[in-house]
Amino acid sequence: MEHVPPPAEELARLDQELAELDARRAQLLTRRAWLLAALRPPAPTAAPGWNPSAWGAPPPGRPGAPAQPWGYVPKQPSAPRSAQNVLLTLGGLLLMIAAIAFTLVSWGSMGIGGRSAVLAAVTLGALIAPAVLLRRGLAATAEALTALALVLTLLDVYAVHAVAAPDTDGLGFTAVASAVLAVLWAAYGLALGKLRLPLPAAVVLAQWPLLFWAWAAGAPALVVGWALLATAVLDGVIALWGKGSGVRVTACVGGSAMGFSALMVGLALSTTASGPLGAAAPGALLLAAAAAALAGAWRAPKGFARTGGVVAGLAAVAAVGGVPAAALSDGWRVLAYLLCGLAVAGAVRAGLPRDAARGVLAASGAVVAGALVWALPSLAAVLLGPVTLLSDVWAGSPGGFRSALGSTLPWSELAAAPVVLALVAGLLGAAYRWWPSVVRIAAPLAAPRTADAGTPGAGVPGAAGAAAPWPGWSGWSGAGVGAGVRRRPSGAALRGAAGAGALALGWGALLLAGVVLDVPYAVAVAGETALVGGLLALAVRGAGSGRGASAVPVTALVGAVSGAVSVGLLSLASEGAAYAVFGALTVLFAGAAFRVGAEVPRAVFAVASVVWGTVLTGFAGRSLDLDPHEAAPLVLLVPALTVLLGARLRRNPVALPVELTGALGALVAVGLAVTDAPFLALVLALCGVLAASAAVRPERRPVAGYLAAALFVLATWVRLAASEVSFPEAYTLPVTVPALVVGVARRRGDPEASSWTAYGPGLAATLLPSLAVAWTDTDWLRPLLLGVAALVITLLGARYRLQALLVLGGVVLALDGLHELAPYVAQVAGALPRWLPPALAGLLLLVVGATYEQRLRDARRLKDALGRMR
Repeated sequence: MEHVPPPAEELARLDQELAELDARRAQLLTRRAWLLAALRPPAPTAAPGWNPSAWGAPPPGRPGAPAQPWGYVPKQPSAPRSAQNVLLTLGGLLLMIAAIAFTLVSWGSMGIGGRSAVLAAVTLGALIAPAVLLRRGLAATAEALTALALVLTLLDVYAVHAVAAPDTDGLGFTAVASAVLAVLWAAYGLALGKLRLPLPAAVVLAQWPLLFWAWAAGAPALVVGWALLATAVLDGVIALWGKGSGVRVTACVGGSAMGFSALMVGLALSTTASGPLGAAAPGALLLAAAAAALAGAWRAPKGFARTGGVVAGLAAVAAVGGVPAAALSDGWRVLAYLLCGLAVAGAVRAGLPRDAARGVLAASGAVVAGALVWALPSLAAVLLGPVTLLSDVWAGSPGGFRSALGSTLPWSELAAAPVVLALVAGLLGAAYRWWPSVVRIAAPLAAPRTADAGTPGAGVPGAAGAAAPWPGWSGWSGAGVGAGVRRRPSGAALRGAAGAGALALGWGALLLAGVVLDVPYAVAVAGETALVGGLLALAVRGAGSGRGASAVPVTALVGAVSGAVSVGLLSLASEGAAYAVFGALTVLFAGAAFRVGAEVPRAVFAVASVVWGTVLTGFAGRSLDLDPHEAAPLVLLVPALTVLLGARLRRNPVALPVELTGALGALVAVGLAVTDAPFLALVLALCGVLAASAAVRPERRPVAGYLAAALFVLATWVRLAASEVSFPEAYTLPVTVPALVVGVARRRGDPEASSWTAYGPGLAATLLPSLAVAWTDTDWLRPLLLGVAALVITLLGARYRLQALLVLGGVVLALDGLHELAPYVAQVAGALPRWLPPALAGLLLLVVGATYEQRLRDARRLKDALGRMR
């Protein structure tokens, strides 16, 4: 219990702490003043000169600072270079604006000679001035004038085309002009090596000659693609061997844009080709792009090498796969690209640099992932399509699998989807089965990027310092890899992921195969149920192997539950199929729960079995043509079995999930009976019996006991309301009196027993129904008698320190008094001004906030006082 000192003692403590804070603040202020004096700059002195009187004087400055040389004056900080750059930038912009205005507005008022003279003089001056400024060390000013010169050269080109060659083709003139300007600015930048703008500007101008030439010549799209690719290759060469980071970055950006455009042109032409011969020419463009990207990846740094490998791999897949894809229908083209993507993975053994090989391998993975993304929506339609059967249960068996799904997907165009899933599943399964061989094949990816010839173990996979072949890899596992190889769990995790993927995709391939072949409805239901049984067997076997929660058994567990839900929905089309499927699911999951040893899978299987059994009892009510409220007692059969099973399992970890699932089934039964009050009272009473049966066990008694009492009381209230009883005390008092007698006997035998256990159910049986009726009673006698009884119970609880009597009596007394005062409160509230209630509420909040600590202490005292009661 928290100690609260008297007010006088607490005030003395506060005064003492405030005095200590004031003393500490004065000490800190004194120290701050001394530090400011020590850091203050020295007073300005006379200009350095002959001053013999100051030879022996200590130099000004802070105490303890080292002496400065004679005549030294600290150098004032120069203006920040950012201000200089702003001024130069604004000046250059103004000059550019003036030049543009002159060219566009004042150009026509001058003759041809004047125009040429002005442009030549201004451009020549702008090109010569940076060289002079660089000799004087004014690099920033030279950069500003270089930018102006660049704009002037562009205006010169525009002026030449507008005056000297107005009849020439605009695109062709632009191609020639951009090429000439690129060469001139490259030469200018190489001549004045200190300028940073000319060479990147030349790179930007070099992007357009080939593209504009192709457009000017009216070349087909394939020629445009080749022009874009040639420009991208030129950018790649500049990015690898260019001078300066600005040039390389500009070339990288330009090469990426041009290369991406070339790839898009080639891909568009390849996918829209009318036949294999038509796809060969775009394929050549894509192969050339792949070769260029791979050549760049051979010499590029780490990140760019991987990117080049990815681009090369994707371009090769699009080039080679586009030729056979052009001869196939739309539904089978993805298979051609998938096969090429898998073949590209062979580059791992082609002797490529490590980073480039990783990029090619990533491209292969991207192609496989794209094929799976194309196929997975159809699998989702198979799993979720039976949801449409919920609107018309047992309408009759459909003719085929497709008609039962209610999906509008073009299944004829998705014929390759099961083949794609089966192919990838087979490869993953082979990798899982022969994992050491996969590791040996991928060993080149683990070779170090640079190996020191004198370093022991250099170039040996698995040796210290060797890099990982891909992110997440940290070694190999399995026999035959070689001595000295480190074994880490991540290798097993990758192998488990491969096995899990193979299992999931193989299961999906079988489901899709049934839809594509449109097997009969009965075959589809039986096949899906058999698949669920197979997944359960794998999950039980994997969970019992002692390897923990590995990926394969977890995937089997998730697939079994998902498949059970899907086939359960699919079986709703036929009554016989529904009984057969849910009966089989109940038995299968119950058997799996009995056989598996791990706790989590066992709990999942047991819970699923309870759910399927609950659904079966619902089917029984529908088969007997019972209304929902009449079928509610049947639904309680499974919760009753869960109570018996819980009594058998006792403290087994599976017992609690099973009983909670049964409780949810009981809640469903209550929901079904809500529409009919007598049946609702019956169902509540039966639920109370089940809760009381569970409360017999000591580990369930604290919760199930109170729940049983509440359910019995609630069932009584519902029964009384259904019978339109206006005097419930005639039925509740005969229960309350013996209950209280039993409570008194319980307290005498066990003084430590809680008052809630002894007196709570008996008091609640009468007080709460009477309170509910009193709130709707217009007479004064019942509220008066109820208030008197509640007052007596409250006083008895306070006198004998019984928590149940105090709380129940106080709550009933307060609510009964509120009912009696409600009309008068409403009358007074209607007579008050509208602004007064908010004002009073605000004032109350202010008072509570100002005395918050005291109110908190009062609440704690009240809580402790109630806690000490029995």
